[in-house]
Order: sequence, then C-alpha cells, then structure tokens
Amino acid sequence: MSNKNKATIILEIDGEKKEYTYDILKASKGPYVVDIRSFYKDSGLFTYDVGLTSTASCTSEITFIDGEKGELTYRGIDIETLATKHSYLETCYLLLHKELPTEAQLKEFDLEIRHRSFLNHGLSKLFDAFPDNAHPMSSLSSSVTALASFHFEHLDLSHEEETNEMAYRIMAKIPTIAAMAYRNYIGYPSVQPDVNLSFTENFLFMMRAYPHGRMKMSNEGPEMIRDVEIRALDSIFTLHADHEQNASTTVVRGVASTGAHPYVAISSGINALWGRAHGGANESVIAQLEMIGSVENVDAFIAKAKDPNDPFKLMGFGHRVYKNFDPRARVLKGLQDQLKEELNLDSRLMQIASKIEEIALSDEYFVKRNLYPNIDFYSGVILTALRIPKEMFTAIFVIGRTIGWITQWIESIEDKQSKIVRPRQLYKGI
Repeated sequence: MSNKNKATIILEIDGEKKEYTYDILKASKGPYVVDIRSFYKDSGLFTYDVGLTSTASCTSEITFIDGEKGELTYRGIDIETLATKHSYLETCYLLLHKELPTEAQLKEFDLEIRHRSFLNHGLSKLFDAFPDNAHPMSSLSSSVTALASFHFEHLDLSHEEETNEMAYRIMAKIPTIAAMAYRNYIGYPSVQPDVNLSFTENFLFMMRAYPHGRMKMSNEGPEMIRDVEIRALDSIFTLHADHEQNASTTVVRGVASTGAHPYVAISSGINALWGRAHGGANESVIAQLEMIGSVENVDAFIAKAKDPNDPFKLMGFGHRVYKNFDPRARVLKGLQDQLKEELNLDSRLMQIASKIEEIALSDEYFVKRNLYPNIDFYSGVILTALRIPKEMFTAIFVIGRTIGWITQWIESIEDKQSKIVRPRQLYKGI
C-alpha cells in the first residue's frame, strides 16, 4: 500500500508480519521511485532483481525514455528533432552543456574538436603491435585504455574548463582511434585527421583515403564521400549518443564509482557494448540477412521465428525497454528510404530486410508481442549501404555513444549521493 509520499511494505516471514515504510521519490517524468536504500539495515533482507529491470540505480537529468509510448529525449528535446534538424556536434554540445549551442558556440566547439582529433605519436605506434586483421573493437578498446596513460592528469571537477578539456579530448580522439583500428584490420597504413573537414566527414575520410590524404574525385569512385553519406552517418551518431541506463552506460557509471580514470571507464563501456546482445546486435542482423540469402527464403525463416519449438530468433526485432516502435528506428526507416532513393540503392540485403519488415509490421504474431523493428534492424542495413563493413558497425556505435558515456560519467561523479557500486546476491552454495 502507498499514499502520495510514502510506501509501506508488509512482509510475512516464518509467520511473523513486519511493516516497513519508505519515501516515494517523485520523478519529473516516468515512474516514481521507492527509496529502499535502508531496506537491508531495517529488515536484514536483500531485494532480488535479476538484470536490475525494476531498480533505479541513479538520479539523472540527461536522457528520458518512455518505452510504452516510444519516446526518447535528450535534455528534453525529442530524438527525431535532433537527428533530422540538428547535427551530431550540436547534440554533443547539448548533452554536455544542457542547451543547444548558438552559432558562435558551435563554431568554437567544432574547431576545438577538430584540433583535438590527433593522437600522440606514441599512441599511434601502438597499432604496430596489433596483428593484422585484429577486430577493430579489440584495438579500439585497448587504445582507449592506453589513452589514459598519455593523459593521466588529476581532474578537478570544480573547474569546468578541466572537465570540458577531458570530455572534448576523448570525444575528438575516438573517431581517429576507430579509423586507425579499421585501417589496421584491413592492413592499410593509417591516415591522419584533416582539420578542414567536419567531424563526420573526417571519420569517413580517415577510413577511405589513401596515404597523404589522396582520394578519388570521381563520383563513381569507391572512396568518394558524398553529402548524403555524411548526413546519414551524422544522424546515426546522434541516434546512438545516449540511451539512459543501458548495460554499457551502467558499466561506465560502475567503473566511475571506483574513482578510476574516465578514459578507463569509457574503455569498459566499449567492452560492454561489444556484446551481441548490446552494440553487436546490428552486426548480427546483417549476418542473419546474409544467411537468409534471398527474398524467396524470407517466408520460411519467418515461419521458423514463429515456431515455439524452433530456437531460431529473428534479429533486430523487439527491445528491452520499448513496447512500441523504437523512436530511433522510425528515424532510420525514413533515412533508409532517403538513401535508397538518393543513392539508387536496391541491394539484395535491403530487399530481404524490406520483405521481413513488411511481414513483421502486419503479422499478428509480431504485432501482438510488440516485436517492432528496432534500431539495430535498420542501422545495419544503412551502414552496409554506406559501404561500411560489418566489423565496424559496433565501432560506429562507440563513436556516437562516447558523448553519452562521458556525460553520464560527469553526472555520476558530481552526484554527492553516489557511492561505489556493490550489489548483493542470493547465495545458493554449500
């Protein structure tokens, strides 16, 4: 039972009833929270919440999700507005500084990020130690950890300039590290950043250019960077910028609670994101589309997905939080249609994905279970259309999510109530 401000918990253990009363903390949006921080001290019991699906582990002002309605906002601005009317850098500024930048602020911020994109020469040499064809995520994670060795100064968060310098540095260098990880993976020499290029174009440049910055100028050339590709990838970065307390963000905040260096916390988030159930899901979507092979095979695989006795699962459908259409997927659906028209795309994988989407959005089995296409379903197809190999899909996610991680890190450190993360357990051993 509860009233407006209190929640009373009645427990019966071994025939004895006990009552415990706790404050209800009001949220500005979304569910209120029962403050049970003293529950163990009061009762001698732990709560049991596998996956922490009903547990609020922190207070935050960054991102809000309403899974039932399919809503996502950063600092109160809906994701569709940010992804379609603002750049990724504007979104980064919003997350860090709690407001969208003016034209002058954006120009200064943009220049700061461009000039911080270069790596220390010693860090660049680290890639020589990695084997050829090392997965880009492995090299990326290792290099970000090493970044803490080159920038291990003590941070005084009472000085905003120091905090911003730390945030700008990691945000600027992650695309360079990711591009170098990719070049190492394919056995190509690395390409240095070009300060004359925008954030997103510069990343594509570092992936595709020949040494000394040469690129094919023909629109038919595989290395040419087109405006539509820059706009599309920039939107993808924005859509991935933050997503509340997901697994990798929870890891970043958990590592932050120990007092570890922020770049070590970011590296931990990268490792968590690499999992197939998290950031690696879009790579799995493409692998499954390749396995399906052709539009003619779609019906058979849909039948397998609906068969309760078949372990096959259709990748890219449903979401842990959203019980409605993922708002990020809505944006990507429009982006996919735009790319298909502007780049005249009609690839085999896109045809297969379109057929699966058509069936899933109208089939009662999927609709009844709220199995809508999610961001991973569309992002994998779009990144393939942008000629980005699937081994780089999660690295793209990392580039977009870095700003969210570092903003969450700052918020967690500034929270006076935060303490080292220490969950408990239900012991079943001898």
